[in-house]
Amino acid sequence: MKKFKVVVNGETFEVEIEEVGGSPATAPSTPAANAVASAPKASAPQPEAPKPAAPKPAAPKPAPTGAANEVTSPLPGTVLNISAKEGQTVNSGDVVLIIEAMKMENEIVAPEGGTIISIPVKKGDSVQAGDLLFTLG
Repeated sequence: MKKFKVVVNGETFEVEIEEVGGSPATAPSTPAANAVASAPKASAPQPEAPKPAAPKPAAPKPAPTGAANEVTSPLPGTVLNISAKEGQTVNSGDVVLIIEAMKMENEIVAPEGGTIISIPVKKGDSVQAGDLLFTLG
């Protein structure tokens, strides 16, 4: 029998899960959030292992479409800082701006060397995945 803490809709439940072939498990007499947890009907949920920290997402690889290279946001978040200016020359891998998502700072880098043609976002802007962040030329 294994014990787990499960959060459902903001409420924490302490559950015991039995391995296949064992005897039936009983629910604890007092759930953690004074709420009633119902047993799953289809199958017992598998415990979720802690996820490793995701690497900082980099700007997506450019599609060869011409002289300009549009770099879009890989995730939704808030523009925390802009390190480059329009007209500035950058090298591949240089940090152009930082997006804060889920209290994590994600560096958005230049996918190749070039000159920043435009930066249509400003510090404090909310962006969605796929929104244009800057254009390289």
